[in-house]
Amino acid sequence: MTIHKDFVKNIIEIVKTDPTIAGLVVGGSWIENNIDEFSDLDLVLITDRLVSDDFNKMYGYAKRFGNLLNAFTGEHVGEKRLLICMYDNPLIHVDIKFIVKEDLKHRVEDPIVLWDRDGSIMKIIETTTSEWSAINFQWIEDRFWTWIHYTATKLGRGELFEALDCLSFLRIHVLSPLLQITCGQKPRGLRKIEQTCRKEDLLKLQETISTYSVESIALSLGKAIEMYQELRRELFKDNIVLRKDTEKRCVDYFYEIKERILTDS
Repeated sequence: MTIHKDFVKNIIEIVKTDPTIAGLVVGGSWIENNIDEFSDLDLVLITDRLVSDDFNKMYGYAKRFGNLLNAFTGEHVGEKRLLICMYDNPLIHVDIKFIVKEDLKHRVEDPIVLWDRDGSIMKIIETTTSEWSAINFQWIEDRFWTWIHYTATKLGRGELFEALDCLSFLRIHVLSPLLQITCGQKPRGLRKIEQTCRKEDLLKLQETISTYSVESIALSLGKAIEMYQELRRELFKDNIVLRKDTEKRCVDYFYEIKERILTDS
């Protein structure tokens, strides 16, 4: 989109004049040329010295890049080096990660180099390998059935908002990432899943979305269990230890709760 390219073009002209900046790269949708009017910008600013340990330093750089409305750090997504920015004129969301050259060797994707002061940024990218964090099937299996039990307890007690939140958690951290792997995609929560996965699989995922009622939540939780079991059969290898005893007890408990609340209603 023009507003994104114009914004980046302006930043490049600014960083060129700053001797403390070694380079500027961009990731995310820009890499795949999938930027549209709803996209944010995922920029990485490489500086000669560490600045991510000081919010004021990061803010100072970001403020020079446009009409900065607001900015905050990204601890909520596990990345304190990230400054999440809202700019105006144009209104645009820009994520700026502040790193030094050494940090670039450890990355999840190969970004596009927008500006490189001395060629060292491109050399690092060409001589090192990006690695997307692999999903840990055993980690999921060890936890999934306890999460089902927890959700069933919230349903049984009538804490429906809690139960709804649990279902959302399962979609984001289990069902959608596993589904993306079956579709040949990187596991990214719910990101762009409508564009990357099969229609029939999306329909199954939709069945795990509930309304605010015990009947609907019970139905959706049952569908979540079925979907996980199907994905597990497709993806898990023999080296994954299935928690069969925990599965049976927790699933049985869920159906006991389901029968009780449907009878009472």
